[in-house]
Amino acid sequence: MNYESGVIAEKGEPIAVGIEPEAEEQEEKRRFDRRKIVIIGSLLVLALAIAAYFVMRGGGTATPAGDENAQAPTVTVVTPGKTTVEGQITATGTLAARREMPVGVVGEGGRVVSVPVDAGDWVRQGQVLASIDRSVQSQQVQSAAAQIQVAQADANLAQANLDRALQLVERGFVSKADVDRLTATRDAAAARVRVAQAQLRELRARTARLNVLAPASGYVLERNVETGQTVGAGSPALFRIARGGEMEMLARLNEDSLAAISVGTSAQIRPIGTEKLFTGQVWQISPTIDQQDRQGTARIALAYAPGLRPGGFATATIASGTVVAPILPESAVLSDREGDYVLIVNGEDKAERRPVTTGAVTSKGIVIAEGLSGSERVVLRAGGFLTEGETVRAQLAKLD
Repeated sequence: MNYESGVIAEKGEPIAVGIEPEAEEQEEKRRFDRRKIVIIGSLLVLALAIAAYFVMRGGGTATPAGDENAQAPTVTVVTPGKTTVEGQITATGTLAARREMPVGVVGEGGRVVSVPVDAGDWVRQGQVLASIDRSVQSQQVQSAAAQIQVAQADANLAQANLDRALQLVERGFVSKADVDRLTATRDAAAARVRVAQAQLRELRARTARLNVLAPASGYVLERNVETGQTVGAGSPALFRIARGGEMEMLARLNEDSLAAISVGTSAQIRPIGTEKLFTGQVWQISPTIDQQDRQGTARIALAYAPGLRPGGFATATIASGTVVAPILPESAVLSDREGDYVLIVNGEDKAERRPVTTGAVTSKGIVIAEGLSGSERVVLRAGGFLTEGETVRAQLAKLD
């Protein structure tokens, strides 16, 4: 039989002084169960927090360990290899007349009375470009012509006197000395006739030189004279003519480019402001190099065309033989402040920046003159959205 002993407090409430063993075990078990529930709940909360972290970081799907490329972006790459293409050199320069001829006053000059041509006209050799007043010279020509008539009359009289003297000398009426004197007079009169004739020819020639004539057939580039203007031998050029209408481009090239071309090389010229192309040929290569910019001049001959204006700026594409180099589509070549570059996928499947030097632009793409061997995996498009060192998945495409 079990007995429970106790005492009574002052207020009459009983105070337990003993507990049965079964009740104590049950209480301990309940405390253990509560701790177990708390621990399991904490672990569940921690697991959920870790799962949520990876979901937010991986876009909603946890990435298995060791599968880093599973979430890497897919990019299209090409292996360009090398292609034989026509080498081209691009240069800039100015347009000019190949044989420019300044035309000025040759004679005495005077007041301009007419200018029958203007800039942009075609003229033939000897054509009058400007006429100068010749009223004074015309009077001088008329005076010289009259002097010839006077001298000729004196010569005729001297010849008649000599003829009569020769008839009388046989009869003894005229001495031989008189005949000699009359002969000298006749010769002097004939000489004065020739002098007067020469003076007339000189005046006529000087009068003819008052006209400003075209020294050669060609195209009038400039007209710098107006009717009523007074001009003289010291006046600036009144006209500038492109002989035969021939034009040229003065292309500026560095030393390497000059060495790569030769006389007779073909070129395509595009003046600034137009998409028209004009075909020309290199006819002269500068034998010297400018010490300031280390460049020389290649002179490219061009036939006349309305779109070619001397003094204008133009771009030349000059053939320079064949080259073997990679060719990439324009979408693969990127540019920034540091220059042109491409993105390649290296052996670790990471994007890598590769600086390149571009060459000519062909129908197949852009020639890569330097920077690629042709065996690289080059990102074909959207390379601007990748960062250097980023892991990618490469999908190989074939170039046409």
